[in-house]
Amino acid sequence: MQEKIGTTAGSIYNYLSAKGENTTTALRKDLELDDPGLVSLGLGWLAREGKVQIRTKGKTVYVSLIPGA
Repeated sequence: MQEKIGTTAGSIYNYLSAKGENTTTALRKDLELDDPGLVSLGLGWLAREGKVQIRTKGKTVYVSLIPGA
């Protein structure tokens, strides 16, 4: 399972690097990730490493890379 989470984290990182800040909904759709739990685990991995910033506006969750991380 850790390998799957790590692979998902890598996909999310590459996506955000190419596209910039985006919503978790867009991440799931564009990366074709059907399991929202796996997306959360991948984001948690990146957050723990200090690579992403997560903010909310209403019910929408936005994610972006931390510059220089």
